[in-house]
Amino acid sequence: MPSKPAVFVDRDGTLIQEVNHLSKVDDLLIFPSSFTAVNLLKTHGFRVIVVTNQSGIGRGFFDEWAMRRIHDEIQRQMDGAIDGFYFCPHLPDAGCRCRKPALGMIEDACDDFEIDMSGSWMIGDKIIDVETGHNAGMRSAMVLTGYGTEHRPLLKQQPEVQGHDLLDAVNKILELM
Repeated sequence: MPSKPAVFVDRDGTLIQEVNHLSKVDDLLIFPSSFTAVNLLKTHGFRVIVVTNQSGIGRGFFDEWAMRRIHDEIQRQMDGAIDGFYFCPHLPDAGCRCRKPALGMIEDACDDFEIDMSGSWMIGDKIIDVETGHNAGMRSAMVLTGYGTEHRPLLKQQPEVQGHDLLDAVNKILELM
């Protein structure tokens, strides 16, 4: 598999509408602009990899099977355009290697795919998403959907790109290429 840059995309509030501890497919709503954004990334040679903290599993609100059903539905609705889904089921204070802004999910994706990290990006709606990008040595983008508007004034590290939504962020990333 040839090395390609990736865009690591946060799930809740970035790719899909924020639903506190989303546990049912019936509550899933993909932002309409996400379809175009993901297709643009694919057209420009990026892998698209979802990385998501899912502490609802660790809290017992839902199980891994319920989360996988949601990922399967996202993949179905996105016509199979997502290259991979990686998740952290642990509680925020668990001290695990995978919970963003730690790099476990990024490292696991790099084990599974040949990824050109120098051309890769992290996009999300929270401070931890921007921190994840910086911690991994890649550029980051913040969207103002989800928690983005609330988190933007609290940023200590600024992302290279800010966008109204995923599509706006992707268009700004592509302008930098």
